[in-house]
Amino acid sequence: MESSDVELDLQRSVQAVLRELSTQAPALQSNQGMWRWSLHKKVERDPGKSPVLVRILLRELEKAESQDLRHVIIPLLHTVMYVLTKATGITEELYQRIYAFCTRLLTLPTPYCTVALDCAIRLKTEMAVPGTLYQRMVIAEQNLTNELYPYQERVFLFVDPELVSASVCSALLLEIEAAQAQQTPETCMRHVVSHALQAALGEACHAGALHRKLQASPRRTLEHYFHAVVAALEQMASEASPSREGHVERLEEIYCSLLGPAAGRCGGDLVQERPPSIPLPSPYITFHLWTGEEQLWKELVLFLRPRSQLRLSADLEVLDLQGLRPDRELARVSVLSTDSGIERDLPTGADELPAPGSPEMERAGLQRKGGIKKRAWPLDFLMPGSWDGPPGLHRRTGRPSGDGEMLPGVSRLHTARVLVLGDDRMLGRLAQAYHRLRKRETQKFCLTPRLSLQLYYIPVLAPEKPAASRQPELGELATFLGRVDPWYQSNVNTLCPAIHKLAEMPPSLDTSRTVDPFILDVITYYIRMGTQPIYFQIYTVKIFFSDLSQDPTEDIFLIELKVKIQDSKFPKDGFSPRRRGVAEGPGAELSLCYQKALLSHRPREVTVSLRATGLILKAIPASDTEGSSHCPLPAAPVTDHTCLNVNVTEVVKSSNLAGKSFSTVTNTFRTNNIQIQSRDQRLLTLSLDKDDQRTFRDVVRFEVAPCPEPCSGAQKSKAPWLNLHGQQEVEAIKAKPKPLLMPINTFSGIVQ
Repeated sequence: MESSDVELDLQRSVQAVLRELSTQAPALQSNQGMWRWSLHKKVERDPGKSPVLVRILLRELEKAESQDLRHVIIPLLHTVMYVLTKATGITEELYQRIYAFCTRLLTLPTPYCTVALDCAIRLKTEMAVPGTLYQRMVIAEQNLTNELYPYQERVFLFVDPELVSASVCSALLLEIEAAQAQQTPETCMRHVVSHALQAALGEACHAGALHRKLQASPRRTLEHYFHAVVAALEQMASEASPSREGHVERLEEIYCSLLGPAAGRCGGDLVQERPPSIPLPSPYITFHLWTGEEQLWKELVLFLRPRSQLRLSADLEVLDLQGLRPDRELARVSVLSTDSGIERDLPTGADELPAPGSPEMERAGLQRKGGIKKRAWPLDFLMPGSWDGPPGLHRRTGRPSGDGEMLPGVSRLHTARVLVLGDDRMLGRLAQAYHRLRKRETQKFCLTPRLSLQLYYIPVLAPEKPAASRQPELGELATFLGRVDPWYQSNVNTLCPAIHKLAEMPPSLDTSRTVDPFILDVITYYIRMGTQPIYFQIYTVKIFFSDLSQDPTEDIFLIELKVKIQDSKFPKDGFSPRRRGVAEGPGAELSLCYQKALLSHRPREVTVSLRATGLILKAIPASDTEGSSHCPLPAAPVTDHTCLNVNVTEVVKSSNLAGKSFSTVTNTFRTNNIQIQSRDQRLLTLSLDKDDQRTFRDVVRFEVAPCPEPCSGAQKSKAPWLNLHGQQEVEAIKAKPKPLLMPINTFSGIVQ
C-alpha cells in the first residue's frame, strides 16, 4: 500500500473515532470501542505506520485546540501516547511538537492540565532516552527482576460468581490464560531488547536479523543482553542532561556484540527487511472469584511478600515485611534520640536510623537518651489521606514521587491494580473491602508504605430481558462514569455486550490460529491509560432494631440506601395507643432530622415529620445538573462538601365528597447527614447498594453520615508523647475528621 493510501486509511479511522465522541447516533453506538481498537491494531500489525498516525493525531489535536473542541483533546492525547509507547522510528521533531502541545494545555483547567502534565512527563523521558516507556512498562507489568528498575505491578481481576454468570467467568479466564501462555519471561525479554535497539538505532538496526538472533539465543545469553540494555537505558535516564549520542553509541556496542561483525555499522552487508512487529505484552493478570471482603487484603499481602519469605499465619495477622520494622520499634526509634546532643556528633544524614539487629541498635536500647527527636513523618502518618500518590508517575519517570517514600529507606515499589467486574452490588462489596482494608491499616500498617493501590471498574450487567426493569438501575455508577468521562463511555461501558457475546461463543480448539483478544486488549488499554481517579464518598449507617436486646449495627454504602415500610408492627407494649378518629392510611409516620446541604456550608438543621411509603438515599447524582449545581462529586482527593440526594415518597391526605383519599408525591432534598425514626408501629427494611445480602429488617431508627477516615479517631491515642500544643492539633483534627473517599480510575476524571 502506497504512503498516500496508508495516510488516507488511517485518517478515516481517526475520523471515525472523533465522530463517535461527537454524536449519539444509534448506528455508531453499536460500534463504540471498536474504532479505537481497530486503529491501534492497524499500527500493531504494521509498525511502519506509526509515524504517519502520530502526525495525523497531532494535526487533529492542533485543530481541536484552535477550534476549542475540548471534548476530543483527552481521547486524542491518550491515543497518541499509546502509539508512542509501542512505536519506534518517531522523529525528534514530532516529539518536540507533541511536547510543546502538552505544555500549552497546562493553562487549561483540570482535568486537561492534569492529563497534559502526565503526558509531558512521559514525553520528556522518551525524548531523552527512546524506548524507556516501553521497557519500564514491560518490566513492571511482567515482574521481570532488575535492580535498576525494581518496580512491580499486578492486575487483580475480581469477579463475584453470584453476580456474573459462570459462562462469562470461564470466557474471561480462557482469554487471559491463552494470552499469558504466549508471554513467557524469555519472550518479554526479547521484546525489550529488540524494541530498545530499534528505538535507538533506527534504520541502522537490521530488525529481521536481530529477531532471528534473539530467538536462537539461550536464556542465559538473553538475560545478559536484557540486563545490559536495561542498564544502558536506566543509567542514561537517571542523568540530569543525558547525551543522545552517548546513548546511541552504548546500544551500538550491545547490538554489534549480539549480532557479531555482520551487524549494521560493524561492517555487515545485510539486506534491510520489513521490521517485524514488536507487540506490547498484556499485563500479568490474576483471576479471582470474590469470596469476601477479607480476600482483597490477603491478596495484596501475598503480592507484597516474596515467595521465599512467605511465612504467614492462618489469618495473616503476623506480618514482618522485608525492610519494615515492627510498630513498637518504629515508635521507639522515631521518638528517642541516640545522639549526645552535641552538633558535631550528629550523623551525616538527618534521617539515618540504625539497621534492625545491628550493634548500634542494641547499644541504643541500653544507653541513656539525650533528648526528644522531632518526628520524621506528619501526624497522620499511620494512614495518609491519599495513599496512592500521583498515579503512576514513579513508574514513568523512574523516581518515586513525593508520596512514594513514606519511611526512610522504604518506597512504594509495588502497584496493585484492582479491577472489579459486575454491577452496583459488586461496587458496594468493594467499598466494604476497601473500608475494612483502611481500618486494618491503622492497626498493622503493612500495605501503606510499600503499595500504590489503583481501583478500576468494568460494568457487567445481566442481559436485558423483556420483562426486566432492574437492569438499568444496577448500572447506575457506570452510567455516571460514562456521563462525566466520554472516553470511559466509549471504551469501557461498551464492553458489557461484547463480554456476553464472548461467553456465548464456543471455545476455539485451534490453538495455532492467532486470535485478536478484543476484550483483553480493551481491559489492558483501560488499565494502562486510566490514571485519573474519581473519588466517591463512602457513607456509614448506624442501625437500631425493634428488639432492644439486639445491639445496634454499623455498615457502609457507596451508591444507594433504600428504605421500605414493613407490614409487621412493633410489639404493643411500650407504645402509646393511636388517637381515636385518626385515619392511619398507607405508609408509616417518620421523623426526619437532617442537616441541609447549602453552598455556603453553614449548618442548618431541619426536623420534619411526615407519612411516607418509602425513601431512597442516593449518593450518585442522577443527572448532570443534579451533580454539578449543589453537591458535585469530588474530583480531588480532598473535599469539604459532600451530600446525599434523599427522595421521599410522601403520603398526602385529601378530603372530598366521596370521603378521604390518599395520594403520593415525591419530595427531594439534599443533606450531609440524616436521622430517620419510625414514629408509629411500622418497622423499616433497609437495603444497601441494591444488594439482597445486605438487607436489614425490623429497623426502628437509623443514622447516615459521611464515613470518616479510619485513622481520624485513633490519632490521639497513638501520640502520647506530644506536648500540649501537639495534643491540641490532634484534637482539632479529630473534631473534623477527613471523609473516606474511594477512588475509581477513569481516563479523564470528571470533564466539566
